[in-house]
Amino acid sequence: MRTLCSSTLIGEFFVIGFAGLVAMKDDSLTMGTVWTVSGIAMFLCVALCGMVTRPGGVALGWVLQIALIASGVVVPMMYILGVVFAALWWASVHYGKKIDEAKARFAAQADAA
Repeated sequence: MRTLCSSTLIGEFFVIGFAGLVAMKDDSLTMGTVWTVSGIAMFLCVALCGMVTRPGGVALGWVLQIALIASGVVVPMMYILGVVFAALWWASVHYGKKIDEAKARFAAQADAA
């Protein structure tokens, strides 16, 4: 699960950075505000890569997905990208758990043999 979720989060890191560049064109936002919010979100992406397997890590990932969708208020394309990344996050968690269970089963069978 960790590998799939981390890959999704690193992809989000880059998307958030590019969305920050687009948001800088909005005259109602200061550059400091844009990069403070974008920087915090980008930091959370990287920090969550190490926290995915810990309690609450997946829940924090969902919070990040909701925030990514909500950022569509500033950059409308983020509505679409946020939904795409939320679907990727769901798939990473869902199939990652199945892969982890299969690895544990195969390891148990190898130990038994």
